[in-house]
Amino acid sequence: MRVDGRPMRTLWPAPGRDALFVIDQRALPHRLAVARLDDAAAVHRAIRDMWVRGAPLIGASAAYGLALQMNVAADDAALESSAQWLKQARPTAVNLAWALDRLLAVLRPLPPAARRDAAWAEAAAIAEHDVAVNAAIGRHGLALLQAIAAKKGGASVNVLTHCNAGWLATVDWGTATSPIYQAHALGLPLHVWVDETRPRNQGASLTAWELGQEGVPHTVIADNAGGHLMQHGQVDLVIVGCDRVSARGDVCNKIGTYLKALAAHDNGVPFYAAMPTSTLDRSLHDGLAEIPIEERSAREVTHLAGRNAAGEVVEVQLVPDGSTAANPAFDVTPARLVSGLMTEFGVVAADADALRTLGEGA
Repeated sequence: MRVDGRPMRTLWPAPGRDALFVIDQRALPHRLAVARLDDAAAVHRAIRDMWVRGAPLIGASAAYGLALQMNVAADDAALESSAQWLKQARPTAVNLAWALDRLLAVLRPLPPAARRDAAWAEAAAIAEHDVAVNAAIGRHGLALLQAIAAKKGGASVNVLTHCNAGWLATVDWGTATSPIYQAHALGLPLHVWVDETRPRNQGASLTAWELGQEGVPHTVIADNAGGHLMQHGQVDLVIVGCDRVSARGDVCNKIGTYLKALAAHDNGVPFYAAMPTSTLDRSLHDGLAEIPIEERSAREVTHLAGRNAAGEVVEVQLVPDGSTAANPAFDVTPARLVSGLMTEFGVVAADADALRTLGEGA
């Protein structure tokens, strides 16, 4: 996608394969910052502390992190311990383990001397795969937007999003935003309601920023406003991303997604999740019971960062001294509330039968 009119991705390897460059998303939307990650420890920290975030991007970053480790030590012990350690950076997004397991499958049969080149090549392949998958998700989701536009006789299609499932959460294109960007490029009239997504405000700070860079009409709303808009016919469909999807179609996504699904269900608004098949965890049946939910720092709830009148980014405390805060980072939307899953293979039902054979023969 574009930043100030120039094509850009969220990460790219150094020419000498001795570092990984990433957009440091903590600085957005007020400043575009690029961080250089020199080793696996730096990649682990960037994932853990959300310099990079979003399930697909976490997976691609971790793949490059393991490749960086192969620069230093590529013996069996280093390979296995580094992969397991990187998997622990964040527990909820299944793409992290998926990418590392894909690398391990390539590297384990090789002698240590051959692992460095193979690791960098496979990490690059994972990144390119993510771009292709997200573009395909967008093509399939585009058809849904076009159908709604046809029914509305050319009036603007109103899409509601939650969190950031845009290109900043992937290597490029995004998942939930990919159909939006493709529709916008074709001149389809649309407007995006952007949930602020407390407590980290990924909607207000990230989704709004990237939509603005692409010139997509959008309005940031408080998280609690979505249901009101649906009641008054101002939302045509909801598209969210996902960090893990169970074998029966339960969708784990940023906290607050479940409430949007409930409001959509009550108002007859279609609710879709954009899901690369790398985010499908076939080992889990009951998403509500089995998906681990990350509990993050209370400080993300009790404090807020923003730009003051002097242009400085400052942090302020929102709660009284002594008040505690809970911060579950994700929730699970039951499959019964999901209208469909946008995948690289098409839009499929959120049920066990459809997901059992998804991607077979591809």
